[in-house]
Amino acid sequence: MNTKTEIIAVGSELLLGQIVNSNAQFISRELAEMGFNTFYHTVTGDNAGRLTEAVKTAQSRSNIIIFTGGLGPTKDDLTKEAIAGHLNVNLVMDAEAMASIEEYFVKVKRTMTENNRKQALVLEGAHILKNDTGMAPGMALESDGIIYLLMPGPPSEMRPMFLNYARPYLLERLGVQEKIMSRVLRYFGIGESQLESELEDLIDSQTNPTIAPLAGDGEVTLRLTAKHREATSATQLLNEMEQKINARVGDYFYGYDSTSLLQEVTDALIERKTTIASAESLTGGLFSEQLTTVKGTSSVLMGGIVCYTNAVKENLLKVKQETLRNHGAVSEQCAREMAENIRHLAGSDIGISFTGVAGPEPMEGQPVGTVFIGISSKNETEVHKLNLAGSRDGIRKRSVKYGCRFLMKHLEKHTAI
Repeated sequence: MNTKTEIIAVGSELLLGQIVNSNAQFISRELAEMGFNTFYHTVTGDNAGRLTEAVKTAQSRSNIIIFTGGLGPTKDDLTKEAIAGHLNVNLVMDAEAMASIEEYFVKVKRTMTENNRKQALVLEGAHILKNDTGMAPGMALESDGIIYLLMPGPPSEMRPMFLNYARPYLLERLGVQEKIMSRVLRYFGIGESQLESELEDLIDSQTNPTIAPLAGDGEVTLRLTAKHREATSATQLLNEMEQKINARVGDYFYGYDSTSLLQEVTDALIERKTTIASAESLTGGLFSEQLTTVKGTSSVLMGGIVCYTNAVKENLLKVKQETLRNHGAVSEQCAREMAENIRHLAGSDIGISFTGVAGPEPMEGQPVGTVFIGISSKNETEVHKLNLAGSRDGIRKRSVKYGCRFLMKHLEKHTAI
């Protein structure tokens, strides 16, 4: 089947800009991995007439129409009612869904209102998609050669429903025999345009595996997707493409799939049984705060000092007065002493420091975006200078990520700290 997929998100809150349509992004990404073509995204408010018009338009150009939202208990949840009316299909009670809803209200010791029964109504003859994290089930119905797929709006309900039930349904219904496997490669320290330039010929000639670049939050990811009847062969295709890619840009590669720089740094510190402490001026404690969000950090993070003023740098962190007077707080010399001193004060294996100018105004003659990051261990102390662009908040966040990258390189260079 030549798939022409359209996603229709239902909800006035989307049109008002109150929430982001992350569902369409998620579904499009998953469909691309499955080898399905998504040509249109449509958003409509909670209005039966406009939703019906959107369905008519989609029917003229798509053979898979996926809906998110409008399956709840209130009067403005009208997706299945509108589609039932348009397709001349009855809505019937799904006994399993109704039992699950009743069980939920018993569990939370609340009285179920009558409108909650509405959530258990489904299109007659539809294939039911279980809702493991909510109440309203999803459903799939084929009519006149078009597959209609209805799922709830909350991402916490829609995403597991799609992965666990909708995706297998579509693959089986459309007779997809090939194994589809994907792998996300994560890069930091290289821009999207530079990465694509380095891989231009590979991207232009992609067939199997496919290569999908995606930039966001100061990082770049490549999603590789391979198809083959044998899973081992699909994996081999991914391995071969990854090797070609990282032969060119491997210096910026740091991990796979849903990992993060913070996760990789924490794992490396734990594996090496290496402790760390931080001295933060520019970042104001952001490095330590973010590190503590990662499981296992308590075994390696000794603590830190937020030394936003020169007085705290000098009196608490013991940065030399002449260093601050002769070179300033935004300097290689200050970053070096901050990293070395926090390591000694905390008794940690590594000290990391952040100092610089986040803006909005220059400081000590240094332009906005000037950043010094120091890393000190018993082996050496190194200081990295950056010239970053962007907002004040963006500079601070990217400084933390660069700190993680430099720390990873330091750990790799000195395997036994």
